[in-house]
Amino acid sequence: MNIQSPVPAIVDFASVKARQHAAWASGDYAVVGTTLQIVGEAMCEAVDLRSNQRVLDVAAGNGNATLAAARRFADVVSTDYVDALLDRGRERARAERLEITFQQADAEALPFPDASFDVVLSTFGVMFTPRQEQSARELMRVCRPSGKIGLANWTPEGFIGQLFKTIGKYVPPAPGVKSPALWGSKAHLETLFGSQAVFAATSKNFVFRYKSPRHWVEIFRQYYGPVLKTFAALDPEGREALEADIYGLIDRFNIARDGTLVVPSEYLEAVITKQR
Repeated sequence: MNIQSPVPAIVDFASVKARQHAAWASGDYAVVGTTLQIVGEAMCEAVDLRSNQRVLDVAAGNGNATLAAARRFADVVSTDYVDALLDRGRERARAERLEITFQQADAEALPFPDASFDVVLSTFGVMFTPRQEQSARELMRVCRPSGKIGLANWTPEGFIGQLFKTIGKYVPPAPGVKSPALWGSKAHLETLFGSQAVFAATSKNFVFRYKSPRHWVEIFRQYYGPVLKTFAALDPEGREALEADIYGLIDRFNIARDGTLVVPSEYLEAVITKQR
């Protein structure tokens, strides 16, 4: 008997990207995103950002790394493929009187020349692109030789990585599309970026601090696109089951004992130096 190898799934990346775009454009990610500002600040320190450098923030969302770099007087270009997210960054930049260029752009096809930036950043952004190898190539392409790429990516084992695993039980990802949490593995990053990159990676925690577990669920269900869209795709019984699973996940990670929510979520802080 002949045993045939499974045929690799043919991925309709255009459809995948359209669904992702709709998810991230729904809700109001900035309500969640602004709480992550400390990660952008830490990333700028990790890459040893200088005021005379040109910086690109990829899949910038509402601009945490963007603002952190601009506060250090760098020349910053902030990009995302959802213009509504960039609008939130623009609002924040105006409030702080920061000079920043905002430009709608796809992380898989960045509209910039080769080697045009000293530093390329992405905090919890580029990890969600469906064509991971292509995104990594683009980050490397626009970074100058000896420049740095700074990434903050949720790990598979951490709270947000486990949240996406939970969501996947109810709305499975498209066949052939790799998990975004793989970007939280140093070994996977080394595979993506190859021999022309030198890596330094540190495991860190971002701590979610909310009024209560219910408060966290309400905020994410209303404002965080992937969670909002998952609940919307389910029938009442499915929504009830997903909510119960999320509360169970929170119980596993919540270290608060006073009714509030204090949840450490592991992420990988990676600094990649592009070799000549």
